[in-house]
Amino acid sequence: METEANKLVVLGAGWLGHALCVRAQKAGWQVQGTHRTDVHESNFERQFTLEDGQLVHQIDLQDAYWICAIPPRSRDSESNYLETLTAALTLSKKLNAKGFLLCSSTGVYDQEPGLYSESSDISCTNERQIKLYEAEEQVLEHDGKVLRLAGLLGPSREPGRFVAGKELNTSSEQVVNMVHQQDVINAIFAVIEHWQVGQNIYNVVNPAHPTKAEYYAVKCAEHGGELPRFTSDDKAERKVIGSAIEALGFTYQYGI
Repeated sequence: METEANKLVVLGAGWLGHALCVRAQKAGWQVQGTHRTDVHESNFERQFTLEDGQLVHQIDLQDAYWICAIPPRSRDSESNYLETLTAALTLSKKLNAKGFLLCSSTGVYDQEPGLYSESSDISCTNERQIKLYEAEEQVLEHDGKVLRLAGLLGPSREPGRFVAGKELNTSSEQVVNMVHQQDVINAIFAVIEHWQVGQNIYNVVNPAHPTKAEYYAVKCAEHGGELPRFTSDDKAERKVIGSAIEALGFTYQYGI
């Protein structure tokens, strides 16, 4: 991590954002990570929320990199995700941000079988795609960058625990697109360190793509859980490629 870029604002200091704040702080960065309330447990936490359309916040770091790690699908952000992002971009400009990076999702791609890269067309045929795409466009219009994250796993988020005994509305032969929390954090720092030369959009997806039947069999066995059931066994491979970011010297170090 470069020492000159030593200020970081993390919008959404939740499961991913909090871990990012802790890593940056340990590396000597000045860090502010946001929550919706003004009740804080860590010294880097600050309030950032919209109340009746008005921004209430405690962010004051000048010349920082901004990372939006607010989950687009979380219950708290569902109703005003785009409005919150707009307010964040406006504030980041006022505070002379060095760059704004949005943690988006590979859910922006179509759900049909195929190989998907950063240059793939996006059809915006469902509400989630539309919201993700509109958020990305907002950030790109402000000269920001986008990371499209695959399904996340890591501490306290083990796939075997989530799916044990459930019926999954997918094919057992569909492949998984997953990535570890720590690889995402490493990817974020890789983009920051190469801000002037990197692409505007990167997928962050582990190169391993086992079938869901294979993957969840292993994960459920690790936790002693019952295997999930699938609604079909049709061959339906939807694979998102996350290799482009390796051009920045980034490597996937954590298994899925």
